[in-house]
Amino acid sequence: MAEDHPDTNVPPVGEEIHLPDNTILPLLMAVGITVALVGITTWIGFVVAGTVLFLWTLVKWIREARAEMDHLPPGPH
Repeated sequence: MAEDHPDTNVPPVGEEIHLPDNTILPLLMAVGITVALVGITTWIGFVVAGTVLFLWTLVKWIREARAEMDHLPPGPH
C-alpha cells in the first residue's frame, strides 16, 4: 500500500539511483595507516611505506570520486 503514503523515499519514475563503483582503495588506505602506525614503534621504513601507501590511495580515491561526479546527470538545482 505504498500508494497511500506519498512521503516515501522512493525516487520518481525515470530517476536513477547512483551507487559508487566497487573499489579496494578503502582497504588499502587502512593497511597504509596500520603499517605507518606499527612503524612508529618498530622501524622508520614502515612509517615511510605506510604513509606513501596512504597518500597514494587518498589521491587515487579522490580522483575516482571526482570523475564519478563529473559523469552524473545534473541535479534538480
